[in-house]
Amino acid sequence: MYVVQSYATEFFSIFSTISPGLVILPLLVVLGITALKDGYEDIKRHQSDRRVNYTEVRVLSGGGWSNPNASAGKEKTFVRGILPRSRRNRKVKQGGEAQNADTENLENAAPSEAIQAQTQTTDMNEPDVEYDDDESVRTGETGHSHHLFGHHHSNRPHWRNTIWEDVRVGDIVKLKGDESFPADILICATSDEENVCYVETKNLDGETNLKSRNAVPALTHMRTAQACVSKENAFHVECDRPDVNMYKFNAAVATKQGKFPVDMQNVLLRGTVLRNTEWVVGIVLFTGTDTKIVLNSGGAPSKRSKVERQMNPQVFINLIILAVMAVVCGIVDAVLEQRYYPLNAPWLYGDTQPDDNPRINGLVTWAFALITFQNIVPISLYISIEFVRTCQAIFIYFDKEIYYEKTKTPTLARSWNLSDDLGQIEYIFSDKTGTLTQNAMVFRQCSVNGKVYKGDESSEEDKDSITRVKSVADNYNNGRLASPTSEGSGTKQDGQDDHSVPSTLDAKGVKLSSQVLTHFQDSVLKQDLDQAIHAAPDSESAPLARSLNGFFSVLALCHTVLTAEDQETGAIEYKAQSPDEAALVQAAADIGFVFRGRDREILRLQTPFSDHVEKYELLNILDFTSARKRMSVVVRKLDDEDQRVFLLTKGADNVIFERLKPGNDDLKKTTEQHLDQFASEGLRTLTLAYKVISDEEYEPWARRYQEATVAMEDREGAIEAVCEELEYDLRLLGATAIEDRLQDGVPETIADLKRAGIKVWVATGDKLETAIAIGYSTNLIARDSNIIIVRGGDKSVYQQMLNAFEQFFPEHDILDDEHMVNYTCSPSRDGMYPLQRVNTGVSSLVGHDNGQRPGGFVLVVDGAALLQAFADVEHKTMLLKLAMQCEGVICCRVSPLQKALVVRLVKDGLGAMTLAIGDGANDVSMIQAADVGVGISGEEGLQAVNSSDYAIAQFRFLKRLLLVHGHWSYARNGNMIVNFFYKNLLCIGVLWWFQIYCAWSSQYAFEYTYVLWWNSFFTIAPVIAIGLFDRIVDDHVLMALPELYHYGREEYWFGTKLFLLYLLDAVVQSAIIFFLILYGYNTTTARGDGYEVAQYEFATVMAVAAVTTANLFNGLNTGVWTGWVFFAVALGIVLVWAYTGIYSIISPGWFSVPVYGNDHYLFHSALFWFGVLLTVLLSLAPRYVAKAYKFGFNPDDVSIMRWALKNDPHLDLEAIHRSYGLGSMRRPVSRASSMSNLSVRPPPSVDARGSRTDMSTGMRSTHRGFDFATEERGVAIRRMQSNLSERRQSQVFSSKRKRAGSLVSTLRRGLRKKPTTPTKNEKPRTPPHDEKP
Repeated sequence: MYVVQSYATEFFSIFSTISPGLVILPLLVVLGITALKDGYEDIKRHQSDRRVNYTEVRVLSGGGWSNPNASAGKEKTFVRGILPRSRRNRKVKQGGEAQNADTENLENAAPSEAIQAQTQTTDMNEPDVEYDDDESVRTGETGHSHHLFGHHHSNRPHWRNTIWEDVRVGDIVKLKGDESFPADILICATSDEENVCYVETKNLDGETNLKSRNAVPALTHMRTAQACVSKENAFHVECDRPDVNMYKFNAAVATKQGKFPVDMQNVLLRGTVLRNTEWVVGIVLFTGTDTKIVLNSGGAPSKRSKVERQMNPQVFINLIILAVMAVVCGIVDAVLEQRYYPLNAPWLYGDTQPDDNPRINGLVTWAFALITFQNIVPISLYISIEFVRTCQAIFIYFDKEIYYEKTKTPTLARSWNLSDDLGQIEYIFSDKTGTLTQNAMVFRQCSVNGKVYKGDESSEEDKDSITRVKSVADNYNNGRLASPTSEGSGTKQDGQDDHSVPSTLDAKGVKLSSQVLTHFQDSVLKQDLDQAIHAAPDSESAPLARSLNGFFSVLALCHTVLTAEDQETGAIEYKAQSPDEAALVQAAADIGFVFRGRDREILRLQTPFSDHVEKYELLNILDFTSARKRMSVVVRKLDDEDQRVFLLTKGADNVIFERLKPGNDDLKKTTEQHLDQFASEGLRTLTLAYKVISDEEYEPWARRYQEATVAMEDREGAIEAVCEELEYDLRLLGATAIEDRLQDGVPETIADLKRAGIKVWVATGDKLETAIAIGYSTNLIARDSNIIIVRGGDKSVYQQMLNAFEQFFPEHDILDDEHMVNYTCSPSRDGMYPLQRVNTGVSSLVGHDNGQRPGGFVLVVDGAALLQAFADVEHKTMLLKLAMQCEGVICCRVSPLQKALVVRLVKDGLGAMTLAIGDGANDVSMIQAADVGVGISGEEGLQAVNSSDYAIAQFRFLKRLLLVHGHWSYARNGNMIVNFFYKNLLCIGVLWWFQIYCAWSSQYAFEYTYVLWWNSFFTIAPVIAIGLFDRIVDDHVLMALPELYHYGREEYWFGTKLFLLYLLDAVVQSAIIFFLILYGYNTTTARGDGYEVAQYEFATVMAVAAVTTANLFNGLNTGVWTGWVFFAVALGIVLVWAYTGIYSIISPGWFSVPVYGNDHYLFHSALFWFGVLLTVLLSLAPRYVAKAYKFGFNPDDVSIMRWALKNDPHLDLEAIHRSYGLGSMRRPVSRASSMSNLSVRPPPSVDARGSRTDMSTGMRSTHRGFDFATEERGVAIRRMQSNLSERRQSQVFSSKRKRAGSLVSTLRRGLRKKPTTPTKNEKPRTPPHDEKP
């Protein structure tokens, strides 16, 4: 506002110094360029939104159907208003033009699902219409017919392709597999017989396992367009208002038969993707900003960099200086005029006008001083910063080191004004799924009967490879099955056609699951398996044969995986809800234990030990939960010779070990050692066991289990208790180790970011075990770290955190705060007394030094605990203080909104610079809440990129983005800004000192054009060169020594202290220039003709000296003198000298030239040459001496590195790191930051058993890598259990009828035959427990 008012005063004649239009030109240029930049960014975001909104979906139409729900009209944007309608309705790219769709999507931040929906093929006669019944086939009717006067469209019910932005509440839509949902949708029907569908929710909660959803039972008949438009099927939905809670939804469907309840299991949320399901029909509940994912995202904030925010006080300081200068000039001028006017001072002659007299001239002088010294407020600085940041964004775009060659994806700067913030990051908040991991699993190792199989290192990734196996028909013709081999071909074998493989029973191959990256191959295991196949029952290899058979049989049977036939290859394809299960079943198939599918309760398994496909009857599924930490299935082998019942179990090591049968301690110990080794490598582990169950034990248990499943009170508790009755006396088989494949370079990147002093927090929707496992594999958790777990639930979260302080940080001052300590001592708040330490005896497992290991502390907190922690200020304060004591923080089971709240907790609570990185829609709120948001164009679409400030293709690129581009940008911009303030104050300082000799009348010391062109031409180039080309050190040094990043975090390159130091330089130098030249010319005369020296004669010397000094001073503050820097520094000096020579020879006949003839007097005068040379040297001397002293006697690490590389460009940077003590810049909190603990694959000797304390129970335990991701109590598993339960009830009912029918004959036989009772020594026959499946 001041600048606008200052320029406005130029239009008044009393203040005008030159053409007002010319004076206001810089402001117009600044505003224009800023508007163009912001407009360009807005246009790109509009294009991104448009691509999402123009994704197509099938909406019910025809048959007299119309949506009865009222909806407001579309808002017309500027673009929609000016573009013709025909162009707005233009079809999206198809065919060959869609090849570059991914690249175009990335540039415009559109989700990948947008292209999938756009490239589908439909009827060419009516490309927007789709029919799902066979009426047109029977009658020969098509979507339209030809008539004399054009086309006649059929009014039959159909599905019409409609863009997302035209979808309204109440529309009935149909979506197909792998399509994303445009709105929150209520499921009416699915392609599944039981109306179950599977959705991928990693965009919402970060979990990789699929979730099952089911249709509303009252609407399952709405499977076709005809059924949907039928008035007999009319219904309406009563639901809550849009709610931010993503796990809660209450509604009811009202039909003619009554009302039926609806919950989250019947709803498909926007942002999720349909998987393993052919199609879904549903009704739209909420659209646009009412959807849950958008409600959790929040509004897009307007971000300003920290440097800009710090500039505001500095500009305000300049404004204060300007105001003081103007007030001083006004007051002194008023005093002098009132003193000398009565004395008839000649310069006050005629000051008798109403607008020109001693009484008002002080005010006029004050206003004129604001104009004279207005350059102290550097309006041109803003345009310079915008230009520099734009160029820095271009540098990032063209950096080949952060260009992903695989997808041809560059790094994009979507917000150009945040480049310097990248150099000041203190906290990084990262998503897990898709950001740190690849959403795919690799079966790495396994331990079977005490022997580890590590897999062949030579196996390569091949997503299209097929594992060849014998078909069922070949089993009987060729005898025993051979072990499978993996081929890289994805084509059918033996030239079979598309219909030659009718089912998975006859398939000759197993296709690699989409959730698994590689096949598991192990030559040693293959040899052992071949030996076991031919081993005699009493041979030495028999135990190994039984173990291998049992181990891989458990892998192949204990799961909920479905099988399907791949239409292209005819091979078996596994469809799993969980990538863990897909990896386990795939590994079993790779070894030869091929799961060939299920026929209701019959499981078919092909093994190398059998000549035929084995059949197992699935009796019960004891599903996995976070509390149970295990999954079990009860199966009966269907064989004429073997009808045994088996319990097959997989789960966490501690859960399985405590349920093992006593004995065989050597195998337990060996398996524990293997689990420790697996965990030390960051692998996810599962322990496998089995048990043979007698019929006498199973039958009564099955009845109790059936009663528990229908219990009306505490059903889950009853089921858990019954399961405990069966899951005991297990026999250990071994353990598996799965790698949740990380993105390339993630462990190294996190290790280097920690070396740079940046704290990394992970916020994920995954469960606690998964989050901890990823923490180990990514180096976020060191091998000997102490993990503090805070859970929500019955225990007070506040008290858990307070107990953590008491146990692990007893010296912290928070324990001296009575208010904080006594906050929850009263049971009146939540009915809970302070948590007391319970001696569980578990600590003996890991030693006496739990909580004191040298790896520091890592806090793990779940979403339920965060819900309480964000309740009030005291909880937030306690959580923040506890987190500050830890090396890292992992937040698990968090919602998108909680991610944003965690970021704001640190951002607002500490005032720290934060960066959030993610790749899914669930990360949008976190990205927007952080100071800098980074989106990854990964597997989850580009929703995060659409809301981010920077878009990268890989997490590893974040290292170079921060350590190089961020550090460079911050150092460059900070240096440029202080040098900009300096050079402006230097000019103003010369003008200020002149006021002493012009009666404080605010007159210019030198000719006005020198002031006008000061920022435009004379001194602009060096500061721009600093912003573009300066380098504190080379990029390879910053990458090799992340510790140098601390200069950015500690605001070394920019701050108020540095700003004031440069202002002091400007004041001193302006005084040297003004007074030295003034008194140099203050002689009898400096002219050869004896005439008096004119003002503009010696003042021009000041101008030339000031420009030369400013440019050289800026060059002195530049770290690297490249050719561009030489050019920029010399440019201003050459221009001022050329301008002085040319301007002074222009005849005044053209226009007013106050300096005409200066060339004749200046260039022939020794005072001019000595004056410029002497003032420049004296002005630069203080800064030069200070720099030389600092470099020679008190060098910083940057100076050391620059000097070292100057002397030896090929210097070993690690040697410099050790020799010059750069390691001292690390945070000395713990050994977790040391390089020795940050290796990706530590040696086996590393102790991986860091302390793990659960504050909700007080228990400590070791971490052996257990992790298993699957849907808990999902619709699919409940349906399977219900089917099994119904089948068992029918069997029981049939047996009762059979027994009732034979009751008479039984009684008759009882009359003829004397009843007998078993003797005391008789016992029911029980199969030996040492038999193996």
